[in-house]
Amino acid sequence: MTQTPGIVITGGSGAMGQMLIKTVLESDKCHLAGVVDRAGHDWIGRDIGAAMGGADVGVVVTDDTETAFSDAQAVIDFSAPAASVAFSRLAAKAGITHVIGTTGLTDEDITAINVAAQDTVVVRAGNMSLGVNLLVKLTQKVAAALDEDFDIEIIEAHHHRKVDAPSGTALMLGEAAAEGRGVELNDVRDSGRDGITGARTRGDIGFSAIRGGDIVGEHDVMFAAPGERIVLRHLATDRAIFARGALKAALWGQGKAPGAYDMMDVLGL
Repeated sequence: MTQTPGIVITGGSGAMGQMLIKTVLESDKCHLAGVVDRAGHDWIGRDIGAAMGGADVGVVVTDDTETAFSDAQAVIDFSAPAASVAFSRLAAKAGITHVIGTTGLTDEDITAINVAAQDTVVVRAGNMSLGVNLLVKLTQKVAAALDEDFDIEIIEAHHHRKVDAPSGTALMLGEAAAEGRGVELNDVRDSGRDGITGARTRGDIGFSAIRGGDIVGEHDVMFAAPGERIVLRHLATDRAIFARGALKAALWGQGKAPGAYDMMDVLGL
């Protein structure tokens, strides 16, 4: 029997890490090859199944990232910007697919990750769900069809533990809207309004962020003109959608040429 691809999960003790681990363990298309967590974490040296409150699964949590990557075909990484950059170098060295769902990346972080993508497959997206990526495509098409009489506002809501704003998904949607209009997002981005801000600038793409409770993720793209509004919406109620999308990306990357890809490539959109 052909061996299935081995997947490493980074940040295994986190909520998203545990969701990814469960998704990989439940799949018959791959196997869990390793779980990485930060040095000093209580789970280091423990079987990940037992650490998560279940039965042993034969995979011990480690802080030795390089060794974990050497025994795998892909890594799924929803960590932090600095960690993802470091992981990208190690994934390139090991020649394994690197799926990055980390948000809050700077331009410098992305440049570093793209350098690593010269030597291996990197799939990076601010959101891994099928529905969100369809929303991105729709946003681009609607923005291209409507002129600047329609103001564009992107409203996103997440749980109170989220540390970056706007969300990576909101920025994906903003980029799509800007592309549809043939402009650079950085030239028309309007976020963080507070106080006497003055009237909205024609053609700007606005962002509004809500944080509270345990909201998984909600995104609206509003096109507002005098007398009418068009609202495109995606609501996420289960983090499993992101894990399933990330696993799909990791499997898609097997055998692909080195390069920087996104979920549009994975989904063929």
